[in-house]
Amino acid sequence: MSTDVSRPAPVPAPTDAGSPAPELPDDVRARLYETMVLSRTFEEAILREYHADKGPGFDIGKGLVPGEMHLSAGQEPVAAGVCAHLTTDDAVTATHRPHHFAVAHGVDLKKMTAEIFGRETGLGRGRGGHMHLFDPETHFSCSGIIAEGYPPALGMAFAFKRRGTGGIAVAVTGEGAANQGAFHESLNLAALWKLPVVFVVEDNEWGISVPRTASTSVPSNAVRAAAYGIPGERVEHNDVDAVYAAAERAVGRARAGEGPSLIEVATLRMWGHFEGDAQGYRADLESVSALDPIPLYETRLREAGVLDDAAVARTKEQATEKVEAAVAFAKDSPVPDVADVMKHVFAEEDR
Repeated sequence: MSTDVSRPAPVPAPTDAGSPAPELPDDVRARLYETMVLSRTFEEAILREYHADKGPGFDIGKGLVPGEMHLSAGQEPVAAGVCAHLTTDDAVTATHRPHHFAVAHGVDLKKMTAEIFGRETGLGRGRGGHMHLFDPETHFSCSGIIAEGYPPALGMAFAFKRRGTGGIAVAVTGEGAANQGAFHESLNLAALWKLPVVFVVEDNEWGISVPRTASTSVPSNAVRAAAYGIPGERVEHNDVDAVYAAAERAVGRARAGEGPSLIEVATLRMWGHFEGDAQGYRADLESVSALDPIPLYETRLREAGVLDDAAVARTKEQATEKVEAAVAFAKDSPVPDVADVMKHVFAEEDR
């Protein structure tokens, strides 16, 4: 007795988007720049407020923003390029370094900032903090657990597929998490069920203080996609135009019912793994500022005639206005009442 098992379609070989990105329309490139500037402006403001009252010395528990803080400066091209293809009906699950994706996906800045400050007006009423942002309005979530966002993204993609909404899920993680079981389990199940998911790996070369070369047996996680019968693509040089183009292909494939794809982006962690990280393990710190993707992209857009002095100034002024309004909102919001410590944490029955 034989069983007829249909053969899957050939899997495209992993591609390397290291070649120059295709020329995008001027308005698209301007919007990508605006998203990146807004994200960086937000991170700089959080950096300022986080460190404002941590002394004397460095007490992680002190101040308006207590606890750990992981900022995404340098990784803005990944979020801007991917989220440019999404709507708030699509889902994004991010990492413990989540702000750039939250900004790019349209999470309310005021509510997000209030949550980071631990205020009652925050996304989670101040209970979650910056690593546990949850916004049902935009289908956005993140977690401090490595690779935790991959399985929930599958659940949302499964729901979108069953409901026929046309929505997709984007699951984001770092290159270190690609060695976790949840990463491989998720790729396998998404491929098996042909779910509308785009897996995004941000390769900033460091898993806390461990370099990628010391932890991962392959030079690119994009090659791992083929093991699960799905396309994999690596984007080099932190190039937002190339990320945009790669995401366009992957998102289009997911929306067309063709299943998941994986994109890995060679990006940059400009600051420490967390605020307070002395980064003594990094020998490349002196060269990092020269790789800052925002001034590099700004220069490219100026040379292409997309930006001029007035446009750059306007973009930065608008970003600053939005961010400072969000910070002011957070500072003016009440802290949760200690008597309500158990509220909004567990499900409550109507009585």
